[in-house]
Amino acid sequence: MKKLILAASFLFAAIALNAQNLDEIIGKFTTANKLDRIGDIKTIRISAKTSIMGMEMPTEIWMKSPNKIKTVTSFNGQDMVQVFDGEKGYSVNPMTGSSSPVEMTPEQVKQISRNNYFNNYMAQYHQEGKLSLEGEESVNGKQAYRIKADLGNGTSALMYIDKASGLLVKTSATVNQQGMDITVETYPSDYTETNGVLLPMKTTTSTSGMDIVISFTKVEVDIPIEDSVFKLK
Repeated sequence: MKKLILAASFLFAAIALNAQNLDEIIGKFTTANKLDRIGDIKTIRISAKTSIMGMEMPTEIWMKSPNKIKTVTSFNGQDMVQVFDGEKGYSVNPMTGSSSPVEMTPEQVKQISRNNYFNNYMAQYHQEGKLSLEGEESVNGKQAYRIKADLGNGTSALMYIDKASGLLVKTSATVNQQGMDITVETYPSDYTETNGVLLPMKTTTSTSGMDIVISFTKVEVDIPIEDSVFKLK
C-alpha cells in the first residue's frame, strides 16, 4: 500500500510539474510574440510571395480583430482564396475547375484561424487542457521545447518553442490527404517586429519532399480594413 501511495504521489507531482512548466513556457511564448499587447492592434495587412517548385505567386493576407482573416494567392491570373468572416469560412480554388465559393469544414476553419495573429492558439489550447510537454529537441541547432497539442478527432500536432527566445520554430503534423497519411513540417523564421507586431517573415513548409516558402515583403499595422473585405461576392 505504501508503494502504491508513493507511486501515486510521484505521478501527481510529475503532472503538477508539467503544468507548471507549461504555464511558464506559454507565458514566455505569449510575451515573446507580443501577444500580451494584442488588444492594442486592430488590423494587419501582409503582402507576400509564395514560392513552390521554382514558381513565385503573389499572396495578400488581411487580418482584423478579433478573428477575421483572408488570404489570396494569385497564379496565372486566377485567385485562390481562403476567408473566415468571424462566423463561417469559405474557399475558392479555380484549380479544381470551379470559381464558386465552397464552405469550409470545421477543421479547415480551425486551420486557417491558427494562422491569424489575433488568435493566441497556444494559450487557448493550454486553457483547454490540450497541451502536454513531451520533452526537448534540437531544431536547427537550438534546443526547443516539444509540446503536443490534441486537436481532436484523434489528430494531434507537435509545436516546438525555442527555449531561449520563446518563439515557435517548428510544427509537425500528420494529415490525411486522399486516404494517405502525409507528414507536414513548418519552420517559421526571420522574426521581425513592425509597429508592435512580431511576425516570422519567412515560413518554410516541407511535405512529401517538396518545400513551400512564404516570404513576407510588406507588413502594415492598423490600417483601415472594411468588414466587406471578408465577404465573398
